[in-house]
Amino acid sequence: MRANALNSGMGDTVIINTCAVTAEAERQARQTVRRARKDNPHAKIIVTGCAAQINPDSFSSMAEVDLVLGNAEKLQAKQYALPASEEKSRVNDIMEANEIAAHLVSGFAETTRAFVQVQNGCDHRCTFCIIPYGRGNSRSAPAGDIITQIRELTEKGYQEIVLTGVDISDYGNRLPSATNLGQLVRRILKLVPELPRLRISSIDAAEIDADLWAAIAEEERLMPHLHLSVQAGDDMILKRMKRRHNRADILNFCQKARSLRPDIVFGADLIAGFPTESEEMFQNTLNLVHEAGLTWLHVFPYSARKGTPAARMPQVRGEIRKERARMLRQAGETQENIFLHAQIGMQANVLIEKDHFGHSQHFAPVIIENMTSALKIGSIVPVDISHVDGKNIVGKLGTGNS
Repeated sequence: MRANALNSGMGDTVIINTCAVTAEAERQARQTVRRARKDNPHAKIIVTGCAAQINPDSFSSMAEVDLVLGNAEKLQAKQYALPASEEKSRVNDIMEANEIAAHLVSGFAETTRAFVQVQNGCDHRCTFCIIPYGRGNSRSAPAGDIITQIRELTEKGYQEIVLTGVDISDYGNRLPSATNLGQLVRRILKLVPELPRLRISSIDAAEIDADLWAAIAEEERLMPHLHLSVQAGDDMILKRMKRRHNRADILNFCQKARSLRPDIVFGADLIAGFPTESEEMFQNTLNLVHEAGLTWLHVFPYSARKGTPAARMPQVRGEIRKERARMLRQAGETQENIFLHAQIGMQANVLIEKDHFGHSQHFAPVIIENMTSALKIGSIVPVDISHVDGKNIVGKLGTGNS
């Protein structure tokens, strides 16, 4: 989006890319618009993203906004160049989108880790989620385009690539030749041998293909950290969410992954206080954090989203949702602390992202005590871990590989 605006000759412009996951996110987006106008009284303000796609009128009616672009339009440079005298809202039916090639970019402001979107949209209809109506149906970028971009980014010095998407486990959907996420991962690692580290963003445990299992087991450059779209640990709540997995599926997934890659760690998305969630149901989710060994948690108190089936279900009181979210975060912090302390005496391979700091192969934050000016940002170095400092592991530069 930044490149599109610059290529269109625009200057003094604020682009706000909105989120629609919750009603609160949309409310905060409107706050951001007002604050942007106050801080930039003469700038052009463009609002785009999922909230703008789903509810364009709520933004085009704001006096502070000059232009509203849909999720497809934001990737078209010509949309930014249109004169202000034309219509204020340019949002088309996202369900008609059938490609994502325009999402591929050639560079990032940062110089260590690059994100490559390989898939967009979602064909599933979880009862709490509005996102398919903001992103459209599931569609994938051709593997050749993805590999070309990754090769270009690697040549520019990026040491780590993260594959992203709305439902990345569904990669291959609507491509002319049959393929899947595991095949894509293996092709990337084979055809871009100079890429040191490859990561996968959030995946759905219900859609793991045999090729991906093989990659987890055999590809050392595929980082041993997976973020799982779990949402709940109670079978009835999962059914009411219209998820495609049950509690046992998550436990089995984690067990199998550890059998193939013993040092693998897991993050997870969890929703606290989903409609109809009883105390017993919540305890099942809380217990899952420990039973599955989920280390890095993203916890969300349930927020009713207008237009979703869950918003019409019997709601859990707000204060209970917040308390359950607090308990889940606390459980996550306990698991995180256990993992961090287990790293003492181990050696981590750390991607340096700024002075004295980077992330390990497990995505643990690492402080490097004896980093020297000779080490460049973007380097990958071995670090011998000596202790834990808050949410960071700390160590000194070591030798060899972990």
